[in-house]
Amino acid sequence: MAEKLIAFFSRADENYFGGSTRYVEVGNTEIAVGQIRELIDADVFKIEMKTPYAKDYMTCIEEAKADLNSGKRPELTNLPESVADYDTIILAYPNYWGTMPMAVFTFLEQFDFSGKRILPLCTNEGSGLGASVGDLQKTCPGAEIAKGLAVSGSHVANAKPRIEKWLKDQGVL
Repeated sequence: MAEKLIAFFSRADENYFGGSTRYVEVGNTEIAVGQIRELIDADVFKIEMKTPYAKDYMTCIEEAKADLNSGKRPELTNLPESVADYDTIILAYPNYWGTMPMAVFTFLEQFDFSGKRILPLCTNEGSGLGASVGDLQKTCPGAEIAKGLAVSGSHVANAKPRIEKWLKDQGVL
């Protein structure tokens, strides 16, 4: 088993890109994960909700906001058996209302990340990492939260050089 795990949440369907929406078959975060997979050897786990958010963007963001405001932890389709064999977890997610999607919290709260190193990568359209790094520190006490990388979803197709530099700077590559 690889000592690295890439765990990610990504949403296709209608997405927001710098002022307008359009339908995509692969979410921005999943595109970034594909670039990471070209650079390093790691196991990959996709965080998927049992009941996904709506396909249209406006309904999706309202559903995500309601989950955030209520503290809801959406049920996931599955989970890895364990994260015990991993020392490095690259956690990739979009910025939903200033933090990680609630499904990512569901995933994180299932495991003890003490002694592990978490590298956050957040796709967004101008809001950067938001409060996600602080939320990671609260959710994963005992884990080392490395410097995160914010990637513009509109420009994710050209982000591989930035991702490669980030991985090198973090000693992963």
